[in-house]
Amino acid sequence: MSLLRPVRLVLHTCGAMIVLLGAVSTAAAQQAPAPAPAIEKVPLTAGRSTVLMTDFDITRVAVTDPAIADATVVQPREVLIDGKMPGTVSLIIWGAAERRQYDLVVEPGVSTLEQRLQALFPGEDIRVTATGDAVILAGRVSSNDVSLRVAEIATATASKAKVVNMLQLPGGSGSQQVLLKVRFAEVSRRALTEVGVSLFTSPTGINNTIARVSPGTAAPNFDSLTATKASSSFGADVTSATGEFTFGDFLNIFLFSQKYDLGAMIRALRDRGLFQSLAEPNLIAYNGQEASFLAGGEIPIPVVQGGTVGAVSIQYKEYGIRLNFTPTVAGDTIRLHVRPEVSTLDFPNGILLSGFRIPALATRRGETDVELRDGQTFAMAGLLNNLSQDAVQEIPGLARLPIIGHLFRTKSERAEQTELLVLITPQLVRPLNPDEVPPLPTLEQRFLPRPGDIGRDIQGGGGTVDGPDAAPQGR
Repeated sequence: MSLLRPVRLVLHTCGAMIVLLGAVSTAAAQQAPAPAPAIEKVPLTAGRSTVLMTDFDITRVAVTDPAIADATVVQPREVLIDGKMPGTVSLIIWGAAERRQYDLVVEPGVSTLEQRLQALFPGEDIRVTATGDAVILAGRVSSNDVSLRVAEIATATASKAKVVNMLQLPGGSGSQQVLLKVRFAEVSRRALTEVGVSLFTSPTGINNTIARVSPGTAAPNFDSLTATKASSSFGADVTSATGEFTFGDFLNIFLFSQKYDLGAMIRALRDRGLFQSLAEPNLIAYNGQEASFLAGGEIPIPVVQGGTVGAVSIQYKEYGIRLNFTPTVAGDTIRLHVRPEVSTLDFPNGILLSGFRIPALATRRGETDVELRDGQTFAMAGLLNNLSQDAVQEIPGLARLPIIGHLFRTKSERAEQTELLVLITPQLVRPLNPDEVPPLPTLEQRFLPRPGDIGRDIQGGGGTVDGPDAAPQGR
């Protein structure tokens, strides 16, 4: 009996501990917090309002971002919610003994621009989304013309926002890069005709009379000219003569009679010239991005500073062949805004400033918008520049005499014609994969000659770099 009592005591003690542990676990389970209730979502549309009802009197409300949605208590159990712009914010409502939280989801509504586009293009799937400073056009349209017109209307309506055209076309190309092949061809023709006569006597003169008639035509100069005649009468034979003639221009007909001491310089010049220039730049630009090309140079131009007396700074002005273009891709149609320009230095029309000769710039420029398909070409021609100039130099009175009046007159005629032709071909391109890259053009021979390599002088070869050539197979 004494042995069983301790066992019973232990069993009773263990049972009490089990009951105590069970009570503790039950109390812990009862004190565990209940899961938070799900937050209710309230859908809204930007620019619209809704009323939220509660089953308790409202004491206070709070919204995380009033720029997206705002809440106003209008009745003890009613809240007026206004949707302002797309986004999601939290709304918390407090009562005397209760609190509730909502998620206000503001969706972008149908904007005025989208309503206008749907009215102008019925049947087209056009969606407009305004985010910050950008207007995004999405959906599908039936033709290139509709896509371009929609983008034009969106650009005109939202002039301060950037329009992103993501309208899809049936069968459109996925490429958004445009290769522009441009060819500039310039031809300049020039013709010059000049006729004039200059009459003069020798330094000894005719009967001691020296005369010269030069209407715009330079007569030759005499240096140390002496002559001896058989007699002093007019037309006497010359027995000896020494001296030098100096000509300013050899493109003349020179006649001089030592017997009669009379000479003539006839200038009959005809000059013709032809100049041709050709440039073929190729440019690649992304859809909607501007690209530019310049083949020419920069000329330094001195600029006088206003603050400091005598201070001159240098600014550089570009000249040459320039091309600026902006492509807009709509399916297989490419709309181009092109601005070709050709400028050359014009020294005759320049100015002289502080000892510097500053030439003018003769510029021919065109700017237009065209629409082409992939691979088509358009030409900008008719950029003609015609120059005609006539100059007459004469001696008054004598030039008006019949027949012999032409001897006292010099006439110069100049005609110049310049024509510029621009051919532009846009193409949609895509980048090449590594297996599509063509090999570079290389020479069959090495750049450096092999004789003299140290590898040929090393027995057994000089390694993979300087080693001798491998012997052909079959030997």
